Formats: sequence, C-alpha cells, structure tokens
Amino acid sequence: MLHGRVALITGAGVGIGRAVAEKLSQAGATVGVHCHRSRAEAEDVVAALRRAGGQAVLLPGDLSQPEPARQIVDELVRQTGRLDILVNNAGSPVRRSRLEDCSLELWQEVLATNLTSAFVITQRAIPHLRASGNGAIVNNLTLSIQTGGANGAGPYAIAKAGVEVMTRTLAKELAPQVRTNSIMPGVIETRHHEVYSTPERMQQYRQETPLGRNGTADEVASAVLFLVSDESRFVNGALLDINGGRFLR
Repeated sequence: MLHGRVALITGAGVGIGRAVAEKLSQAGATVGVHCHRSRAEAEDVVAALRRAGGQAVLLPGDLSQPEPARQIVDELVRQTGRLDILVNNAGSPVRRSRLEDCSLELWQEVLATNLTSAFVITQRAIPHLRASGNGAIVNNLTLSIQTGGANGAGPYAIAKAGVEVMTRTLAKELAPQVRTNSIMPGVIETRHHEVYSTPERMQQYRQETPLGRNGTADEVASAVLFLVSDESRFVNGALLDINGGRFLR
C-alpha cells in the first residue's frame, strides 16, 4: 500500500506514535522514527521494524527548538532521498494549569511543544511533500479541544486548536500535490493517560463512551494509515474523530 514511500512520524517512541510507525512500516513505508525524551524506546521501535523486514531511521531531536526540528527533516531526506508522509504526532500538555494560574513561561512552552513545533517541521517538509506529488500530512489533535481543556488542559487544548486550523489552511494551500487531514483521538489506553489520568477517571471515560471502552493505539494507527494511503485520495481538510462515540448526544 505504501511501498516506495517515506514517512516521518514525530513522537514515535511510545503510544500512538509507535503504533503508527509499526502500521505504516507494515504497509511498506520507510519510516523516520522521531523521538526526544523517549530515545531508548524509539531505538527499540527502529530495531523491531528492521527485524520485521522494514526500513527505519532513528531521528532524535527537541521539536520545541526550530533548528533541531528542521534538521530532522533534512536528515531523513538525506538518508532516503524523499519524504511523502508527515504525521505530526508529538505533543504534550507539559503540565496542567488553569488559564488564570498559567505563567507566561508555561504558556510559551506549551505552544512551542505543540503548535510551533508542528509549524516548523511541516514548513521544512513542504517542498519534499510537494515533490512527491502524492504527499500526505496527518496532524494528531486532542479531545481537549472539544472539552474546553478541562482539568487544567486549557493551554494544551488551545495549542492543539491552532494545529486544527493549520490543518484546514494547509489543505487549501498545498492541494493538489499534498493532502492534509487531522485525527482527534478520544481516550486511548497509552502511557499518556498513565501520567495524566487516574485509574478512576479512566473507568469513568469507559462508562461515558457508547462502545463501553477506551480506544487502542493500534485503532488510531489504522485511521492514520487510511488517511495517508490512496484509499483516502479524495479526503482533504478532514477531521476524523476516533472516540467510540463519546461526544454523541
């Protein structure tokens, strides 16, 4: 499905990013595995993909800093000669804070981590994605956009809302050579929620979801595979909810 294509997945050492790297590799893509704080885990991802017969490149770097973000794209293209797919998955709430209590320092760190980083790496990737002629971008958002950043996730939600608008903007600016879409996962059983959600809250999420459970990283990865493949060649500027119907009324 993706044979001959090269994909860059940011934040690919753990959770959804790792699942996306595995899914795209299984579909035949050469995968750039970016990491920052999860280098050991990312090295394991690269080794696992290679053992399975895939091609993978380790790309460490702090995306909140512009130059390392640009270098990640440059290094992947240097090693592979092209870039066809970009999955902006990396992101973090950094730490929770109500807006009234949020320091300017934290505000700027959250924006740099989630919005500016996606802008810089996408901007660097655009010429290569255009040259592909069949480029695809998928941006990973957050359900906090829909909940208004509850429980101190306001700065994170606001930053990710900026990425949502960037998705629609790029969908217009880059077509027809590049399609840009976004996903909004619901509550996914990953390490993220081990850090930011209590077991009691996770059970509450399950009860609030019509399907009666939380999602898996592999289910999100399957949606990403669809959006970057030719199966979705007429899908552009879309936002795909992956939440088990949690926000149905």
